[in-house]
Amino acid sequence: MTACAIEPAAEHEDDDAPRAGCTITADGSYAARLALDGESWFPERWTLDGPEPYAVPLPAHQPEEPGTEVQPMGDGRVLICRPTDGRHIFSLLYPTGPGTGELLLGAVQCPPEQTRLRLLPPAPGGGRAYALAVGRHSSAVWLVAGGAFGPEQLAEVPGRCSGGVWLDRGGRMLALDRLDPEPGGRTKAVVVDLERGGEVSELLQIADDSDDRLLLADPDSGLLLIGSDAPSPGQERLGWGVLGSTLPVRFPECLRMPDCAVTPFAIQPGQVLTPESCGVALRVDGPVGSWVGVWRPAERQVRHLPAPEGWLAGAGLWTPDGVLQLPYATGAVRCGVARVEVPSPGAAAANSASTTPDSASHEPSETDPPAPVTPRPVPLQQAPLGGLVTK
Repeated sequence: MTACAIEPAAEHEDDDAPRAGCTITADGSYAARLALDGESWFPERWTLDGPEPYAVPLPAHQPEEPGTEVQPMGDGRVLICRPTDGRHIFSLLYPTGPGTGELLLGAVQCPPEQTRLRLLPPAPGGGRAYALAVGRHSSAVWLVAGGAFGPEQLAEVPGRCSGGVWLDRGGRMLALDRLDPEPGGRTKAVVVDLERGGEVSELLQIADDSDDRLLLADPDSGLLLIGSDAPSPGQERLGWGVLGSTLPVRFPECLRMPDCAVTPFAIQPGQVLTPESCGVALRVDGPVGSWVGVWRPAERQVRHLPAPEGWLAGAGLWTPDGVLQLPYATGAVRCGVARVEVPSPGAAAANSASTTPDSASHEPSETDPPAPVTPRPVPLQQAPLGGLVTK
């Protein structure tokens, strides 16, 4: 039996195919995706904060081309990024009665043989949007929506970067996974301070010779989900730590699943002083398809849940009171959200039964915490990161 793999970073995705999933704003109010009409792709906005979710199509005058990305903004408009002739053109789309309005924002020059550009995850607040342009020797963070004068480069980071995780509610601290440009260099998570001229500081240093990526973070509790090969050289494991803590990263055995790829995609917010109680939603891809895993650091097992039919795999969010919301679309339901109430750790102990796909029926448990790899595996620097978990 082989151990699980963590889903590859976004830089390995096929940029020549439209994304079939959806992107959700940081506050969960809106989502956006590329929907399919016959063989033609068009943007679609979902409104999620009302009594019932509903979709608004936002087609342009022609179908969207491969490589197009969309992202919802906090005011309900949808940012669209269209690659063409070595440039990426950004516009905001919005409904205008029966049609679609479009506000052109500008373009970023990206020669395809040198640079790859993609949108970063939605920023807190919803008023701004950012993109990451990865070149041969450095990576640039661009403000592409919400600025005063069109796209603006905010920071340049030596090395090729991937990932992209927001560490605070103000949209200031952006974590990236940087591949050291030196021969034989390792991938380490760094933090870019967008309010201090793009100042870069180290975030993860579990071991000198390990690749350490930041996969998810919760600004309220400081809970971090980490991918690292420190405990098993050559094989990335899923672990967790707390921002600002000197305690070691843990790599629970229950997060290792035979023949499956495991990708964390949402953390329960609002657990300010108790990161161990945060629910973490996992996308599990196995031989029989994809399903949802739910795990908390305080628990030593993963509960497996069947995904709703038509789940936009890897998309979802938590409410502070522990309801996991999973968007889906089927032939009968164009825009739907399945809501799963996940019991708290105490309730889970009283009722351990859960629905598990056949391929995931073997449920390993963590009997003892693994030994720390280093005495201080999450050196989060002194400033300005240390105060981010104090709310």
